[in-house]
Amino acid sequence: MTKITRRGFVKSAALAPLALSSLNSMAQNSAPADRASTSDRFDVVVAGAGHNSMIAAAYLAKAGYKVVLLEGRPTVGGGVKTAQFTMRGFKHDTCSTAHNSIQDNPMLRDKEINLEDYGLEYVYPDPVYHMPFADGSYITQWRDLDRTCAEIAKHSKKDAATYRRMYAEIESVSPIFEATTFSPIGFGKSLNDRLAEHPKGKLWQRLSAMSCWEIIRANFENEHVRTFMMGCPLPVQPVINPMTGRSAYGIFAQQRHSRPIPKGGSGMLTEALAKYIEAHDGVILTNKPVAKLIIESGRCTGVECVDGSAYRADRAVLSTIHIKHLVDMAPHELWGQDFIDGVDTWQAEVQMFVVNYAASEPPTYAIDGGVIKPVNSALVASPDSILRVAYDFARSVINWEDPPLAIHCTTSADPTRAPAGMHTIKVVGWQPYELKEGPQLWDGIKKQVADTCLNYMRRFSPNLTPDKILAEVIQSPLDLERMNPHNWHGSCHAGAQSPAQTGALRPMAGWAQYRMPIPGLYQTGACTYPGGSVTGAPGRNAAVVMLKDFGTSIEKVVNKA
Repeated sequence: MTKITRRGFVKSAALAPLALSSLNSMAQNSAPADRASTSDRFDVVVAGAGHNSMIAAAYLAKAGYKVVLLEGRPTVGGGVKTAQFTMRGFKHDTCSTAHNSIQDNPMLRDKEINLEDYGLEYVYPDPVYHMPFADGSYITQWRDLDRTCAEIAKHSKKDAATYRRMYAEIESVSPIFEATTFSPIGFGKSLNDRLAEHPKGKLWQRLSAMSCWEIIRANFENEHVRTFMMGCPLPVQPVINPMTGRSAYGIFAQQRHSRPIPKGGSGMLTEALAKYIEAHDGVILTNKPVAKLIIESGRCTGVECVDGSAYRADRAVLSTIHIKHLVDMAPHELWGQDFIDGVDTWQAEVQMFVVNYAASEPPTYAIDGGVIKPVNSALVASPDSILRVAYDFARSVINWEDPPLAIHCTTSADPTRAPAGMHTIKVVGWQPYELKEGPQLWDGIKKQVADTCLNYMRRFSPNLTPDKILAEVIQSPLDLERMNPHNWHGSCHAGAQSPAQTGALRPMAGWAQYRMPIPGLYQTGACTYPGGSVTGAPGRNAAVVMLKDFGTSIEKVVNKA
């Protein structure tokens, strides 16, 4: 039995701290290199094995095409991966944790790709989210709508009624937004055309163009409720920005689905995809970073890896390499100036600052009649602390006073992720990659920032005394970029989902249909429509386009015996 001293030092070699450099070798969803003996010719060569490119590859493999995925790191998964970051036996999600939006993807919803047969199982936490406040009050979101409204009613009965009304409103229009999310740009009716058929469609056009803060301020009166509505979950764009209106309704997606987590870790999704691809004769090769695109007669016909190996594609190459890096893998004149201009003006998003802890207790919060130990919680002092995020990022300064934090303790619902009685805690804040002194400053100050966040957290969860923290791994925005080149400038969603980088402008005007300017080359991943997060939409949408270009359709593929 593992013995932990009062100072938190581990006396078992089985739980010795791990260096961050061992992340990939200890990743849960590892895929050994060169699993299969193959020739270097395939129908489709896939550069990068994040969850979107794996989803596209799964559909292509199901259609009968010979597919190879080339992953630059020792493990597949991209931002959907689980690893023993801190200590042996503690399974931490390296980036994504909750898988809300992918639940509406036809891949899972309609079991087009039945990943349950390959080990994927979701856990649905209840309570869903908890937010304590400095005055001792709190709001807890439960899967039961009435129970959530009762929590809000403690602060404002009017706001509780508003919450119920807004939930019904977004539920009535959600199928429209989902239909466009899981369809490539230009395939089927546009969002505006679909909204025109809805009784409140014109209102939703206006709401979508507004800012999140404008909608929250106009509908809710209580400051705690306003804070809760903006901070659960924390937004990925400043709430005062235009076109963030739909994020004012973001909390309702988790009212519908909870915040599902794969049993065993976020990486179980990509592990299941890897098993599916291989079961359909696809090949996955790791430690194969792509160095350049092979261009013959103006067409992309394959890729060359850093180690000198080359893989040829008879039909197409599919990339999930960040566009900032992709353009350097072929002569610039082949991309066209409009594409180069789009890459040059690409903007980063609100970046994350993340600390993963191995702990002997979960975060514990006081509530009426006892305590609560939720999977997901958020610490947001007031609407002002979220509003100031935009100002802090514009000035390239750190919030030392009351940084908004999201806290995830997945072991509260999934004990398989840690040794018996132990817990993983992930603390996520928003801090700028670009500091006034330059991003390299992060290497010298990240420990101080992490301790500031932990001390702020202890105001609400005082049980997390130093002896309960067994190990930590700190990841500044600069570290996130180092860990995964797709996290350009610390952008875990590849780049801002601002008005300039959404819809038909993602990644840039004229190239939003997953086809790249170089014939034979396609692009998926968070750089493409509809953007980042675990939706699987860029992957499925890219498959829709590629299958159409190959002379078939996704409908024929998913319906074939």
